[in-house]
Amino acid sequence: MAEKMNQGIVATLGPPVLSVTRDLSESDISAGSSFVSSPEAEREIIVFLEEPNDKLNCRLCNQVFTDPVITSCGHTFCRRCVDSRPDGSCPVDHNKLQVVVTNLAVSEQIGELLIRCKYGCATKTDETGFEVDPGGCPKAIKLASRREHEEVCGYAPTRCPNNPNCSVVLKKDLDRHLSVCNHIKCPHHKYGCEFSGTVDTLHEHLSDCKFEAMKEFLQRTDDKLADLQFTLAQREQEIAFLRSMLGKVSERVEELEKGVAEKMDLFENNQNQLLNEVVERRREYAVFTDELAHINTRLNLGVPMGAYDPQQIFKCKGTFVGHQGPVWCLSVHGDFLFSGSSDKTIKAWDLSTTYKCLKTMEGHNGIVLALAVYGNKLYSGSQDTTIAVWNIETFEKIKTIEAHENPVCTLCCARNMLFSGSLKIIKVWDVHTHQLMREISGLNHWVRVLTTSQSYLYTGSYQTIKIWNLDSFECVKMLDTSGGSVYSLCITNHHILCGTYENLIHVWEKDSYQQVTTLMGHSGTVYALSAVQTTSGTKVVSASYDRSLRVWSMDNLICTQTLVRHQGSVACLAVSRGRLFSGAVDSTVKVWQ
Repeated sequence: MAEKMNQGIVATLGPPVLSVTRDLSESDISAGSSFVSSPEAEREIIVFLEEPNDKLNCRLCNQVFTDPVITSCGHTFCRRCVDSRPDGSCPVDHNKLQVVVTNLAVSEQIGELLIRCKYGCATKTDETGFEVDPGGCPKAIKLASRREHEEVCGYAPTRCPNNPNCSVVLKKDLDRHLSVCNHIKCPHHKYGCEFSGTVDTLHEHLSDCKFEAMKEFLQRTDDKLADLQFTLAQREQEIAFLRSMLGKVSERVEELEKGVAEKMDLFENNQNQLLNEVVERRREYAVFTDELAHINTRLNLGVPMGAYDPQQIFKCKGTFVGHQGPVWCLSVHGDFLFSGSSDKTIKAWDLSTTYKCLKTMEGHNGIVLALAVYGNKLYSGSQDTTIAVWNIETFEKIKTIEAHENPVCTLCCARNMLFSGSLKIIKVWDVHTHQLMREISGLNHWVRVLTTSQSYLYTGSYQTIKIWNLDSFECVKMLDTSGGSVYSLCITNHHILCGTYENLIHVWEKDSYQQVTTLMGHSGTVYALSAVQTTSGTKVVSASYDRSLRVWSMDNLICTQTLVRHQGSVACLAVSRGRLFSGAVDSTVKVWQ
């Protein structure tokens, strides 16, 4: 034990490095890698006073732990050993190594071990390790506090502050060296004095140094400069503080602006809701007053009461709900009602018993804008420019026709022909082969409506109705309209009616093409017209953007009823067996009877 206390137990971490003895040279300081300040280098030489317990050795490097960590398998290793492990597995249980936490208990044990100061160690003669240097630092210190001691150790090598060319000396010998140093600088060297010599020659120099006579002035200048630098530092701190305060004020202003903007948005939303409610009440009031006006008109004209049989007043009998978007088109075939919507689907509804959706037909990539039935086939036109052909019995798609370059706005069928309308063109298709038979051009705008009656095809476009002979496909008549684009057409036994963008319904005699009147009452675009046969005569129902339907008597061309049940614009109509169906932007289809 005494021998161990005198010589110490030597442990090395990493490859051997040179140590420093009392006789230092320039080569010693250049090769003294054991004296660099990095933590890794400081741990390269360790000479223990007593041999550490084997339990404090890492199983990977067989050395005393360096930065011990507990891994996911529960064992402790050096952190750098875990990081540098090639296969990343534990040598004990072969589990994957993953650092969990630092092992503080082991770190504290290792930190209490006594070692020799590195400046009291020397390389063995065979360069296989290190041993105690009798001429070096005799201190024994704790491993955890070695850095604090070695930073002030008198045996640490240091350079002369006067000149780097001076030989390296120990820190405890620095004062003695300075007393005999040949490179002592003039105290005024910072002002430009180049003197360098011994202590004796320094005294002689100061008597002749030109800066010595000015030292008080130079000192005052340095003091003022120091004061200015201190003041500048204070100003910079104040500026930093003001910038910080300005940033906080800016953030506060931004928060206030955001709060004001949110409150303004809320105010605008509330204002819009209030305006919408006012508009809705005004619309309801207008409908009510309009109904009163029609009642007064009937009373003043003395119209027979039979013409206004209360049994013929349409009432809402139900609502079909299921579409996820506005309903733009309707078509009836037997006991089936078909509806096309913005949700890109067609729904088939049962009209006989259940009144439920029998099938949702999917096949378009755009809004379904038009429907037509011929034989056992349903035709649908879409915004995706195609026409889909469906089997009515199975509700399955038969074929897709690449019809137009623009959306297909309207469809109708007659004489084994399918007519499709788009931008400035009408195409005629064979309903059996689905081959293109003919193209009708010369239209001035979108063809939004097509309908047939007897041997004629009626087309509606911008301020124009054209009538075409189905045998020769020649235009036999063109009716000029006012009020923008024609959105709807209806042909009765005696009249031609069209609904326009400007809320009007124009009426012509069917045989003479003489305009009879213009029906007014709607406050929005007239999207659809349909004729209904009742016991009191022919009625025409109009559907409008203003969310209402109006019933017009074709005997005296006055409005006999206004139907207001939809929550959105009414876009399409269909009639079957005395029942009226209306589709709207509110995604519903209502049944009237």
